[in-house]
Amino acid sequence: MADPSLTVRTRDDGTIVLQPHGDVGVDVAVELRQTLVHLVRRVRPCRLVVDLAEVTSLDDINAGTLVAIVPVADEHGVAVFLDNSSAGVADLLCACGVPQQRLRPLPA
Repeated sequence: MADPSLTVRTRDDGTIVLQPHGDVGVDVAVELRQTLVHLVRRVRPCRLVVDLAEVTSLDDINAGTLVAIVPVADEHGVAVFLDNSSAGVADLLCACGVPQQRLRPLPA
């Protein structure tokens, strides 16, 4: 069986960490969107971290999903942070409209 494209875990402080893996393209777009919407609208953690450390590439559809989830999460009282992205992924997300304070790139 192939590795899952997304993993979800809960930290001791209640923060939920969603971690996509590898090439995040059209084949995982529905799964990513559904998982994010479920976490924000149903689970409603205080903090949701999307850990992008293992993302090798991110297509436009999924970049748009990550951009769109930030204001939706704000409306539901969930702080979303996009952590550990490569410089290229961080630049793409910033260019697409993710607020800079929500991006926490990999340390240089």
